[in-house]
Amino acid sequence: MPKFVTLGLTAFLLSVSSLSYAQGPSSTGAMFDLPSAADLKAITDERIDVVKAALQLTPEQAKLWPAVEAAIRARADARYARLTKLAARVSDHRDFNAIDIMRGRAEALTQKAAALTKLVEVWQPLHASLDDAQKMRLRVLAHFVLREMRDDTDNRRMEIGLDDDGPLEFETMAVRLITR
Repeated sequence: MPKFVTLGLTAFLLSVSSLSYAQGPSSTGAMFDLPSAADLKAITDERIDVVKAALQLTPEQAKLWPAVEAAIRARADARYARLTKLAARVSDHRDFNAIDIMRGRAEALTQKAAALTKLVEVWQPLHASLDDAQKMRLRVLAHFVLREMRDDTDNRRMEIGLDDDGPLEFETMAVRLITR
């Protein structure tokens, strides 16, 4: 049990450390500042280590882990590339129209879906080999991560002025994001 409490506390501290990158507008006028590629790699390494420690893989299960780790890293790299591209577009102050915004969003969602599908495919054999205790630890960790993601999404919605009563029109939201 002490290992589980330590693991939970470690996961919490890792997620809080990544929140320091969620900054407001910078003095340079950019909408957001991205962490460096090295910082992202360090954060990804820490998160992977937490999941691996939580699972306490057997030697047989450890053989399946490299594919899972590679898929996690690929998703993190793809997310960073998408955010870098978005930051460049916003900092260029290019004229955006609704079609460009929707097309970019569609492309991003397609890329995210492909990466998530790959992650599911490599997780499936490992998940099937987990015992009940490992599955429980994974569920607890997933619950924690999902709660943190929900809280982060709520914070971002408040930052850009989305109402709790309902979503703003897509174009209005995009304009708010771009003109910040």
